[in-house]
Amino acid sequence: MIQKKSLGKIRMAKLSRWLVLALIFVVLISSVYVFVNQSMRQQDVQSLIEKAREAWIAQDADALTQMFTPDGELIVPGKTWLGQKRIREEVTHFAQQYKDVKIDIQRIIIDHNQATVQWHYNDTEKNTGRRNQADDVIIVDFKDSRISRWREYFDTKTPTSR
Repeated sequence: MIQKKSLGKIRMAKLSRWLVLALIFVVLISSVYVFVNQSMRQQDVQSLIEKAREAWIAQDADALTQMFTPDGELIVPGKTWLGQKRIREEVTHFAQQYKDVKIDIQRIIIDHNQATVQWHYNDTEKNTGRRNQADDVIIVDFKDSRISRWREYFDTKTPTSR
């Protein structure tokens, strides 16, 4: 009788270990699933960047603004615009001053919820007719399938010296 109770306890201990291991496995798999679902798919990131490019070219402030989170930020050298309202105002102001925007995407590097974009940019000043160009690198962060931060670094000297 004592042996049967000891055998039962041993079996229960082994079963308990297996249950603990199974529980740990389920938790790990669930964590990976949550992480994967929180990260945007590469195709979605690529598509959003292409749509942002199209909105800049069309100078469509509403379309571009809708791609940002409500508290999103757009940063260019010397300026930071916080929130959709401010971004819309500045893109509208930009559209009043420039025309004939052309953007050629040269590279997109995607890592989970962020991307680095390299593009060549051209526009024309409406008042002077002066053509501007720049090599531009943009670091983009995403949250809830929208842009939460857009940080631009551009070089206006090198493109004109080619």
